[in-house]
Formats: sequence, C-alpha cells, structure tokens
Amino acid sequence: RVSDPSGEPSFCTDDAPLSAPLAHGADVAAHFHDPGQLRYAARGALVTATQVGTWVAPASRIMWVPPFAVHSSKAYGETDIRVLSLPVTLTGQLPAEPSVFVASALLREAYLALMSEGEPLESPRARLLIDVVLAELARAAQEPLRLPEPIDRRLKAVTDLLHMDPASPATLAELGHRTGASERTLSRLFGSELSMSFRQWRTLLRIQRALIELSDGASVTDTAIRLGWSNPSSFIDAFTELVGQTPGGYRSSARSSRSSHG
Repeated sequence: RVSDPSGEPSFCTDDAPLSAPLAHGADVAAHFHDPGQLRYAARGALVTATQVGTWVAPASRIMWVPPFAVHSSKAYGETDIRVLSLPVTLTGQLPAEPSVFVASALLREAYLALMSEGEPLESPRARLLIDVVLAELARAAQEPLRLPEPIDRRLKAVTDLLHMDPASPATLAELGHRTGASERTLSRLFGSELSMSFRQWRTLLRIQRALIELSDGASVTDTAIRLGWSNPSSFIDAFTELVGQTPGGYRSSARSSRSSHG
C-alpha cells in the first residue's frame, strides 16, 4: 500500500489473494485498488464503509468492492477474512457499486476452495472455481441493507454519534444540541442527503448491528434489548421487514454458515 501522510485514501498495490485473521475492533484504513475485490468473512463479520454507504457482511454474505472504490473496514468479533482480487476482465457482470450478496453453500465452498489451495489464479482449476463463484454471484440475491452515509459535516456529526452508540434513545433535537445544529436543519438534511428520515436511518443502523449480534450467536431478545428496542416484537417486525426473514431464521442460517467453516 502507498501511504499518504495527509490522511487521504491510499492506493493499495498488493493484489494477491489474502487470508488473514482480524481481531475484534481491528480497522483497515481507507484505500482503493485497480482490481475489484471480493471479501468474505468465514468467521466473524466485516463492516465495509464506502463513499456511498456502509455494508455488513457476516459469514452468510459476501462483499463486492468494484475497482477504484474507496473503502475502509472494521472487524466485529474474531474475523477470518478471505479477500480475492479480480481483474476488470472478469468483473463485467458484477455491479458498478459496492454490494453484498447472500452466499449460497456452493458459492462459499467454491470461494473457500479457491482461497485455500494457494495455486495461481491462472491455473485451470482456479479458473474453474472462479467461474463457479461468478456464476453463483450472478444468481445470488443482493443484500438491500446499504446504510447511506452523509457528506454534510453537521449531519455526519450526528451519524458518528449514532455509529458509536446505536442503542442511544436520544432524539434528533438532543443530538442536534450536542452537535450544534437545529432539529429542523438535521431533519431536512436526512431527507435531502440520505433520502430517509432520522428514525429510518437509526433503525437501519440498528438492523445492521443486529446482523452482527445474531451471526455471533446472540439471542433475539438480548439483541433487541442491547440495540435499543423497547420490546422484542417491535425488533422482530422491523428486522423481518428490512431483511426479509425473521431474526431467528437469520440467526439459524448464520450459525449454519459459521459451523460449516469453523
């Protein structure tokens, strides 16, 4: 990686496949690279922040970062990350923006086999596995839970507070008082810049964190309480509406994915 003392995103020059453990809370600074990147956490969960939003990818999901997209990452739990760089010639069917896909059993197995053998990606076997991965990605459902991130400094001050404490019961007026902006201004900015209300944004943030909690084996009730819901039923309703399955169903599928490669 090429470092930049100004704090600007750096250009990463190492495009080799990467399998590495990340400790809970480990951060990877903002950077970009010319190939695209698939990022899969065989254990734990990886939160990837980009200029257009934040995504969560636990073991049942796989993250796609297009060429030259600036991104940073944070690990939740002991995370076993597998990163595969793909040249532009192989990425034509993948989205132009960062995305998260539901990882089928076949996709996971082909991807992990590709990463674990250590053979050159140009070998016939590796190319076959890459074809399987790309074919499965082409038919995989995309995770809709992109959390949009603001550019306006007043709004970013508020969302930074919520990122640090998603369970905070603070009203928008209270958060505005802490950051020096009026409730009316912040409400307008949520709508104009993020295309959602303050309440919708905080709910989406909490649901993203719930994905991490549930993937790590936490109970539905404990997750609901820890993330600020007044009762488990309201959490179940919100989670099911946004994710498309119940928290219990998601927890079971995440546990199955984790045990397959634990």
